[in-house]
Amino acid sequence: MEEEEQVIGDFNRWRQRPELAEAVAAIKALTAVIQRSQASTMMGLEIELKNASEMLKAWDRSSISLSAGCDLFMRYVTRTSALEYEDINAGKSRLIERGERFGDISLKARETIALLGQDFVQDGCCILVHGSSRVVLALLKLAANNGKNFTVIVTEGGPKKTGMEVSKKLSAAGIPVTVIVDSAVAYTMDRVDMVLVGADGVVESGGIINVIGTFQVALIAHSMKRPFYVAAESFKFARLYPLDQQDLSISTGQEESSNPARDYTPPHYLTLLFTDLGVLTPSAVSDELIQLYL
Repeated sequence: MEEEEQVIGDFNRWRQRPELAEAVAAIKALTAVIQRSQASTMMGLEIELKNASEMLKAWDRSSISLSAGCDLFMRYVTRTSALEYEDINAGKSRLIERGERFGDISLKARETIALLGQDFVQDGCCILVHGSSRVVLALLKLAANNGKNFTVIVTEGGPKKTGMEVSKKLSAAGIPVTVIVDSAVAYTMDRVDMVLVGADGVVESGGIINVIGTFQVALIAHSMKRPFYVAAESFKFARLYPLDQQDLSISTGQEESSNPARDYTPPHYLTLLFTDLGVLTPSAVSDELIQLYL
């Protein structure tokens, strides 16, 4: 129990840092396990890390980003264990270095996505944003800094009203922004040129799991022939294959309720995904996942 409290405590401390994604916070917590470990073999260390990873995933089964971060780092642990099976100290050093670098990788991924995605922001366009995403904010700020003039419509994001915070950040960057209630998306879509959202997770089908309401925004955009873009880092690619909303509850442990936190948007409603691996079609995601986990 003491180790579990330590692992969860480390994760929560890292998660408080605004620049770090939840997946990276999980990797940082697992790196701390390596630093504390008294294991004398790589196999012993791998077992400790597997247990810590399962603790983190069990702590919040609904977090796709947390689960994806744990799985990705554990895949790297397995590869390192095979390479350094005779030298525990070399293996530890390699893993600690990799874990510590993930913070920088996270920030660099965001910068890469912003650079790729801002090319799709046209002068005079109107962008609808749903949900709060660091990478979406970075993309829009970069486009504005590069002299592009555009307006943003942000959904309110009830009941937590996350859209209000997004609106403040965009306004502070000099970007004209309007907040609408979530139920006004269809009414407003005529004025919109493109939709831009982040993602909690990108699944094997190329679909996304994101804040509740994303699916209905995608449905409306699709019916009104508006492009629907997703900005997401590759460490959010998850080995899940939900087929519908009920599958999402089963896959993530999210209890079925009248107020779920996330929904699943199938790939055929998405136009493109802006990632640090490039601009991808939804169908290309499975290929990239295979490469990540090889």
